[in-house]
Amino acid sequence: MTREEFEELVAEALDRIPPELTRLMDNVAVFVEDEPPAEDPELLGLYEGTPLTERGEWYAGVLPDRITVYRGPTLRMCERDGGDRELVVEEVEITVVHEIAHHFGIDDERLHALGYG
Repeated sequence: MTREEFEELVAEALDRIPPELTRLMDNVAVFVEDEPPAEDPELLGLYEGTPLTERGEWYAGVLPDRITVYRGPTLRMCERDGGDRELVVEEVEITVVHEIAHHFGIDDERLHALGYG
């Protein structure tokens, strides 16, 4: 799958987020990178920033939070699992929702319980 196709899957996953949630997202940008940091080669996605639940009056003039979805490990994982394009679509959607949930202050334990681990 080309990078452009993968980026389109991420855009489509973002489009499926309910509008009532996307309206609440604040100061966050979404990126696609080919590979994660070397110290975590299996990482599918990463949220970097200050969750909405932790922002206070001090939160002004800061760079946007960053959500990154990693193409390489996602494709490799889906290939290992014998999956096709549909498995990649599903995994991208899970990853996007997972990272957006971090923006809303939801931790990994709760996400795993909800099936977005």
